Amino acid sequence: MNETRTRSRLGHYATRTLAVIGGAVVVLLLVALVFTVILADRVPRRTILELDLAPGLMEWAPQEPVALALMRDQLRVRDVVEALERGAGDRRVRGLVARVGTAELPLAVVEELRDAVLAFRASGKPAVLFAESFGELMPGHARYYLATAFEEIVMQPSGDVGVAGLAAWTPFLAVTLERLGVEAEMDHRHEYKDALSLWTEREHTPEQREALLAIVETFHGRLVAGLAQGRGMDESTARSVLDAGPYWGEEAIAAGLVDRLGYRDQVYQGLRERVGGGDFLFVQRYLARAGRPHRRGPTIALVYGVGAVMPGQSRFDPVFGQVMGSESVAAALREAIRDDDVRAIVFRVESPGGSYVASDAIWREVIRAREAGKPVIVSMGSVAGSGGYFVAMGADRIVAQPSTITASIGVVGGKFATADFWEQLGVTWDGVEVGDNAGFWSMIREYTPAERERRDDWLDRVYEDFTGRVATGRDMTPAAVDAVARGRIWSGEDALRLGLVDELGGFPTALRLAREAAGIEPDAPVRLRLIPEDVGLLRLLLRGPRESGWATRGAGAAAVARSLQPLLEPLRAAGVIRPPGALVIPPGSWIH
Repeated sequence: MNETRTRSRLGHYATRTLAVIGGAVVVLLLVALVFTVILADRVPRRTILELDLAPGLMEWAPQEPVALALMRDQLRVRDVVEALERGAGDRRVRGLVARVGTAELPLAVVEELRDAVLAFRASGKPAVLFAESFGELMPGHARYYLATAFEEIVMQPSGDVGVAGLAAWTPFLAVTLERLGVEAEMDHRHEYKDALSLWTEREHTPEQREALLAIVETFHGRLVAGLAQGRGMDESTARSVLDAGPYWGEEAIAAGLVDRLGYRDQVYQGLRERVGGGDFLFVQRYLARAGRPHRRGPTIALVYGVGAVMPGQSRFDPVFGQVMGSESVAAALREAIRDDDVRAIVFRVESPGGSYVASDAIWREVIRAREAGKPVIVSMGSVAGSGGYFVAMGADRIVAQPSTITASIGVVGGKFATADFWEQLGVTWDGVEVGDNAGFWSMIREYTPAERERRDDWLDRVYEDFTGRVATGRDMTPAAVDAVARGRIWSGEDALRLGLVDELGGFPTALRLAREAAGIEPDAPVRLRLIPEDVGLLRLLLRGPRESGWATRGAGAAAVARSLQPLLEPLRAAGVIRPPGALVIPPGSWIH
């Protein structure tokens, strides 16, 4: 019996000992996990920021699954600007290395990044850019323009610098439609509004050629100025260098375009040695760990309006791309109006235009914000034309980059008549109509004279309304507005001269103007609050069965949409695919 009791006690002690050991192990694991998380979330004492632009950049992603899944690899313009601003004053950050790939970067976006890089360099920290190539027998103007803001440019020995003069080409489909038996029953207001010329002309009209040439000359002038400033040339030399391109390898060094040839590992190792060692940290991770620069103080709201302006919710459309939904943007502006903490609103606009009615709904909320005593500062991205300018024109102040394509104050509308097309296919149509204008929207036949008159009345009404609101919002006479309207696109540089925008710059300029308008001291800290807040795909998945299922399906739809984008993007750029509605920017010429 004693032996049994002894064994029982030994077993009890062993169990308790194992329990204590097991508990200690669990505690140690938990402590290790906590320290791992803490260490993983910290910024290393010596940090080199790494900016990878190969996946491209975006302004903002609508908070819905397809957009979030489709754009998950892309950095936001604001994130790059704020990471460099934060890093410039962070003693842990010792330098910056950036890499460009083949992704297209609009020139106005590059101007925003250049300003951020130059501000970072002003802190005395080195900034190096590496590229495998600036185009491979392909144009690389925008990517090289960004490179000129860096202290040192390094290119892979096999790379090229694809810069030369600029050209712009626009497709015209009038002959195609004629052969198909389709007639474009469309009109516009006025002679510079060439959104429908894609379907009705064989070449640019003199007015449209004039406007396009002015845009290309502005772009070329920005490239010349950037090259001269960044590479220590006078503008005459810079112009000659650009005109003589493209350049291969050693030729780029001889022309002063590149500092040296090397490979990625050599660039990274060289920068690490230069700053005395350190860990590389992607800018998005740095921003998440270090925090954004504008987190405390009086609140300024940030609202995005990105994509083709359409009724409904902001979303990603597989055909049209990003959509600025009037309901979503109007709701965000209303939320900013209701929030007593919000002192001013920065409204970031990136849009080629779209629906007149949807643009009007957003415009109204901008006006309501001002009536509520909350100044609205518009910051334009690479394009804010037609409906994109409509939603902006009521703001207190408008900021654009020199290369922002803006204005296009005009209207286009109509339909396609397809009777001859169906006849060629052997398809006949028959139907009944009740009322004199019952076939007004029919795609089968042309307008009757009475219907065409009604269409023209509508075009006149929209143009008069558009220009009238520009006159009010910009404090211009009707005659002055008409002189700069008539459907013409302008660069931000020209728009400033003509009174259509107030200042040139990007996010920092808009934030400065918002401070001023709200009566906040220039150097006072502010909290920049994004409305609506970023949700993220994971949080959508966790929101509930209904939304979770939607998000899961959305991720699959995003994969399909992603595969279609290389095919659809050239059609969007050429203007073949454009948002439905009255206020649309002219077809996107291929500038290279």
